[in-house]
Amino acid sequence: MKLSYNQKRKFRTVLWITLSWTFISMIQLLYEVSILNEYGFEYRWSTSGNFMTYFLINSLAFVLNGFIGGLIVVFFLQSWIRNRSYSRGLLYGMLIYVVLFFLMTFLQNYFVIDSMWDGKKSFSDAYATGLKNYFFSHEFIRMFPFWLLVLIGTLITLFINDKYGPGVFRKFLTGRYFEPKSEERIFMFLDLKSSTQIAEKLGELKYFRFLQQIFKDITPVLLATKAEVYQYVGDEIVISWNIEDGIKDLNCVKCFQDIQKLLKESEQVYERKYGAIPYFKAGLHVGRATVGEVGVIKRDIVYSGDVLNTTARIQSKCNELGVPLLISENLIGYLPKDKLHLTSLGKIALRGKSETLSLFTIP
Repeated sequence: MKLSYNQKRKFRTVLWITLSWTFISMIQLLYEVSILNEYGFEYRWSTSGNFMTYFLINSLAFVLNGFIGGLIVVFFLQSWIRNRSYSRGLLYGMLIYVVLFFLMTFLQNYFVIDSMWDGKKSFSDAYATGLKNYFFSHEFIRMFPFWLLVLIGTLITLFINDKYGPGVFRKFLTGRYFEPKSEERIFMFLDLKSSTQIAEKLGELKYFRFLQQIFKDITPVLLATKAEVYQYVGDEIVISWNIEDGIKDLNCVKCFQDIQKLLKESEQVYERKYGAIPYFKAGLHVGRATVGEVGVIKRDIVYSGDVLNTTARIQSKCNELGVPLLISENLIGYLPKDKLHLTSLGKIALRGKSETLSLFTIP
């Protein structure tokens, strides 16, 4: 079964969590063996034999726990808490951790007591004693708050990655754009049609929820077509691709087509809930842009260059030319024409530009 781009991205996140949690567990292992054992404290599975046996058992457990934990965080927790505020999502994540931790503790101790029960006292008394001893042990005091902090750190990292968009947080950490760079990129200005009339009809609050719903609904399309959201500007989205991702499988064009298709299929939902149906118009262009980090108290990655101004001007011509999508001749040169049914609109004068530009659309 072929995985979608979004599924591959999720499994990469699971792998990242697995490796991170395994590394953290290894550090904790060294702490237990070198520090705690030296001071007479028992460490996990200290009766397992020599150090190598102990190390192999722990290593296998670390990888397995990290993988299972990563699956739960990415495929359940992250998706579930995205629909909530960060503070509430963090609180719910902590509560789920507490419930799962204690549930696993109760089950683990049940099987341990069951295998060691000698019948001298009732099973319930032996089980209660085992739980009491564990909850007051050094292992519980070390493990419970430590992994709670690890989970909180993981969720916060995922929140920050969501805030900046997939891959952008990594660019901040690595300092890729600390010094400005010039890159060839594809840009799409995606603008909501008749936004002024819809806003007047719905009112400010309902219109804002209308936009929230749209941006949420089209997110899977953006992820599937490897689109990077550069900015949300009111009812407009500025989207970008590097050249390779943008032209592969016609992602830059497919992104707009799939958004239109998705919204078309959701017309009844929007009509019933908001009394308005969203449609987009878009301009696509390619060119060199300078990209780098700006700001001090609020740092962001910013693109600048004529390519952005030109893309905005192209998008503004959609209403005048009566088409939902306009593509510049510059971008057409990168795309496989045999896979596109293009209609040429001729040389078009753009506001503020001295030279005309050939524009195309797709019926």
